[in-house]
Amino acid sequence: MLKIRETTEDIEKKILSPYAVLSTDSAGRIRPEDKCDIRTDFQRDRDRIIHCKAFRRLKHKTQVFISPEGDHYRTRLTHTLEVSQIARTIARGLRLNEDLTEAIALGHDLGHTPFGHTGEYVLNRLSPAGFKHNEQSLRVVDKLEGGAGLNLTFEVRDGILNHTGSGKPSTLEGRVVQLSDRIAYINHDIDDALRAGILTQQEIPRDCLEVLGETHSKRINTMVTDVILYSLDRPEVSMSDEIGLYTDKLRGFMFDRVYNIYGARPDEDRVERIIESLYKYFKEHPGDLSEEYREICEQEGTDRAICDYIAGMTDNYTVKCFFDIFVPRGWRSSENF
Repeated sequence: MLKIRETTEDIEKKILSPYAVLSTDSAGRIRPEDKCDIRTDFQRDRDRIIHCKAFRRLKHKTQVFISPEGDHYRTRLTHTLEVSQIARTIARGLRLNEDLTEAIALGHDLGHTPFGHTGEYVLNRLSPAGFKHNEQSLRVVDKLEGGAGLNLTFEVRDGILNHTGSGKPSTLEGRVVQLSDRIAYINHDIDDALRAGILTQQEIPRDCLEVLGETHSKRINTMVTDVILYSLDRPEVSMSDEIGLYTDKLRGFMFDRVYNIYGARPDEDRVERIIESLYKYFKEHPGDLSEEYREICEQEGTDRAICDYIAGMTDNYTVKCFFDIFVPRGWRSSENF
């Protein structure tokens, strides 16, 4: 039988950069598997992520703005797709492994909480072990999805874990996703903040606009082009000093004006109370968790199981769960929920 995978692997060896990770050079999976005749290992990882339940739930998880009134605000899924598009463009420009890059990008936020970083903040505050969404994303693909995880390759798992925080990806493809995540959220969060009326165009630092671009698309193009031109034929992926400086300044502006301003995003206080109430309820009533999470209680402790359960919820399911537990049945009607 014709091995299409082997043909693809041969093409990679001919066209990819010497700094790229070849599919044949993967460090492998936790549990060894037979190779696919059609797809490389990284292509299989990408497909497993796209078809998993955690990926589908991203469409109903907040990016930044909670329960926005409008169809054009980003969700965690649209953010993921924007990161993937940016990362693929950079990877292709640098002749890195586009399949590996795409798999990391599509899986990087699988463990994110409902209601964006507000949910993450609450779980991190309540759990004795803390909570970080990148670590939870790795836990999803290693253990939670399907009961035994997706058994992804080392390179994809490493990129997912190290896409944020103090860790450094071990591959340039992982570094591409790390940068693409930042490029995506800085720019689309500005776009959403302008739409929400939290920012005006005149408030965005003038020097950043002059260097990076006046519009959403121009800023992304400036950043992506800079990464490709600055990193071409180098064993590192980064921005030039100038573009990196103004990108960091724009990011700092967003933290000062949007991310760290309590009340800038409506309903944060309500979301905190909902998630804290659910956490404390299941802490006192672990028997009300479903069977798979009761098994985690026995194996790894109640706090771990509760974090897994709540982090996997969508925004709507979190509200429904709170409603079912805490709202008296006599008060329930279509008008109330």
